[in-house]
Amino acid sequence: MGEEQETSKTRRSIQKKSFVAILLLTACIAINGCAGNGGKTVELTLVSFAVTKAAHEQIIPKFVEKWKKERNQTVIFNQSYGPSGSQTRAVIDGLEADVVHLALALDINKIEKAGLIQPGWEKEAPNNAIVSKSVVALVTRPGNPKNIKTWEDLARNGVSLITADPRTSGVARWSFLALWNSAIKAGKDEAKAREFVTKVYKNVPILARDAREASDVFFKQEQGDALINYENEIILAAQRGKQFPYIIPEVNISIDNPIAIVDKNVDKHGNREVAEAFVQYLFTPEAQQEFAKIGFRPVDASVAGNKEFSKKYPAVKNIATVQDYGGWEKIQKKFFEDGAIFDQIQSANKK
Repeated sequence: MGEEQETSKTRRSIQKKSFVAILLLTACIAINGCAGNGGKTVELTLVSFAVTKAAHEQIIPKFVEKWKKERNQTVIFNQSYGPSGSQTRAVIDGLEADVVHLALALDINKIEKAGLIQPGWEKEAPNNAIVSKSVVALVTRPGNPKNIKTWEDLARNGVSLITADPRTSGVARWSFLALWNSAIKAGKDEAKAREFVTKVYKNVPILARDAREASDVFFKQEQGDALINYENEIILAAQRGKQFPYIIPEVNISIDNPIAIVDKNVDKHGNREVAEAFVQYLFTPEAQQEFAKIGFRPVDASVAGNKEFSKKYPAVKNIATVQDYGGWEKIQKKFFEDGAIFDQIQSANKK
């Protein structure tokens, strides 16, 4: 009898433990999809620079629908947008991004150096991981009362220019490089190029934090005679009713925006499969069309050749790349480190 009681107790104990295990497993699947490994839901955190938000808001639901249909798994996206430099620091400081889409490769390199991204990230996606691109545009007031037509015009006395701060903003570094490049391509030596860029920044009353803030200062607060910004930001502003004349200078810079998986975080979260699928999806014609609709020049040849977009994005005759100036590491050291050329220019202008 005692033996039967022990057996009964053991059976009840096993049944109780099994029931608890089933409850815990069910809770895991219901709450977080067991870290994305075959569960019904999986979370993905995208950290990007400010002006990509409009594109990602159109692309993400399409990817979520596709993944649900193919894998019967719901992807829940957490999204963060802001100045590229600030976003980079946030990820390094603990913002657990699974995917980063930033304004320049230098920012992703910083995350790599912090030990969060494995070397060779550029080769893990198509097109050397450049998922969106643009060029620099000059915007003027209606009627262009200051008759601003060239880079040189931005250095004239009496011209007020709005742009962002290279110390916080990716677009601002591109804009600075475009100004410098315009001087070099005009035949100036480095001393003359520095003199020209110094004059331009003397005409900047306030440095915005990022591309979006620069647009707000110019369009909403109505400050400045001209604005330097991404072509895509100007196109998006026009779509939202801010129709202003703008120029795409023939001497320009190719603004290349990379994407990468944050290896340490996806391994921690167990969501590498969906992160990799999302990154690959961003290069598809379906996703590239959404980038192109809101102002980014498509990196997919079939989309770029579409009649609508080939007309919208005319070829730029004289376009430089980062590689022409030695790559971002060299550019950063020469122009944007503490005490480098940009700081020297600001000091000369007493800002």
